[in-house]
Amino acid sequence: MTITRAKLNYLRIAPRKVRQVADLIRGLPVNEAEAQLLFQRRRAAKPLLKLLRSAVANAKNNERLDIEKLYIESLLVNQGPILKRSLPRARGMATPLQKKSSHVTIVLSEKPELKSRFKIIYEKKIKLPPEEKGKAKKEQPIKEHRETRVSKEKKPGFFTKIFRRKSI
Repeated sequence: MTITRAKLNYLRIAPRKVRQVADLIRGLPVNEAEAQLLFQRRRAAKPLLKLLRSAVANAKNNERLDIEKLYIESLLVNQGPILKRSLPRARGMATPLQKKSSHVTIVLSEKPELKSRFKIIYEKKIKLPPEEKGKAKKEQPIKEHRETRVSKEKKPGFFTKIFRRKSI
């Protein structure tokens, strides 16, 4: 059973907040963990997703492992260095601030009997030549905001008379 590691050091999010997201994906297959992180709204989800994808790329390219059989064996979130700052307050006083950081380590392992329930399909991005980039911008129609208003030929209804933004 081979393992792959990836580390993310000095992440400028408090370890407690990162652990909340890490607890959701610990022990899951890679595909399911990636799906969980894609739909998380917390700030720590984006760096963890990037770290997970990096670990998967390490497993694929360096260790020649099958991505479908990978799962998250362990996910450690440790505290990094604290930046100590102060906030000026009334009467010449200062309140101390602690800006915490995290060190995250992910370990992926291969399970032969693991079956993934679904597969995430990526759309490949295609780079356009510089000539076509300019054409794509020019072809977009320019919308004039004056055309969206009600024309004077139409008679406005009762509600538009009462609840209009500006009086005429």
